[in-house]
Amino acid sequence: MAHDGTATSDNRGVAEPSRGIWTFTSDVDLLRRLAAAGFDWVAVDAQHGPLDRAGLHAIGRALGDAGAPLVVRVPAVDPGWIGAALDAGAAAVVVPSVTTVSDAVVAARAARYPPAGDRSWGPFPPLWGGSAPEPATADAGVRCLVMVETVGALADVDAIAATPGVDGLFVGPLDLALALGTTVDALLDDRSVDNPLGAVVAAARRHGILVAGFAGTPANAQRLRAHGIRCLAVTTDLAVVAEGCRAVLETDDGPSQGLTPAG
Repeated sequence: MAHDGTATSDNRGVAEPSRGIWTFTSDVDLLRRLAAAGFDWVAVDAQHGPLDRAGLHAIGRALGDAGAPLVVRVPAVDPGWIGAALDAGAAAVVVPSVTTVSDAVVAARAARYPPAGDRSWGPFPPLWGGSAPEPATADAGVRCLVMVETVGALADVDAIAATPGVDGLFVGPLDLALALGTTVDALLDDRSVDNPLGAVVAAARRHGILVAGFAGTPANAQRLRAHGIRCLAVTTDLAVVAEGCRAVLETDDGPSQGLTPAG
């Protein structure tokens, strides 16, 4: 995205507008299929999913040529995890639990090598015979997205958006609604002058950075787009599997009977 606030696209896919899928699995075969399905990016969740560092290594290797950029939500404002996600080949990290500008600074610096940041050198691809970009190229090719899902982050959203190295704000509607003592529906439908989602979008626009978010469903994606958020996780792996099963069973009109013992 241009620094004047104009939305742009790039070959990383994590751009405006874009449609990603959010996943909780660590199954590399399923992730490769989803990455080839036409989504602009695939996010794996290390905060609320079973992904560990060994799994991160396997996923990075599996998705290196799978067709969609890898996004990793790390477990917390954790420089070690942020660095490891990028070492695995993630095009972007989504950093949760940001409550202050100081958290945003830590996250941003963890995503870049010195002198711009504190990231330690150790990309994974050489471990499996691949190549790694030079530090300056790597710095230019990643995005650090900090989540706005706490009262503190919302209160400091303008300063967070202005933090050097923060490439985008990522709205987490579920936790933000909890933090504000409201419901997700009320948050998404709020059109008041000072509504929270509008404040996030305005801060991102003022500082020329990306604004993204978790929708989870196409219907919620439309509601978030109405606020100006156009880089969205429009569904999840869980929803895709459930919907695929439902569609097959509704389309097939054969008899249905459970397995019973013979005799």
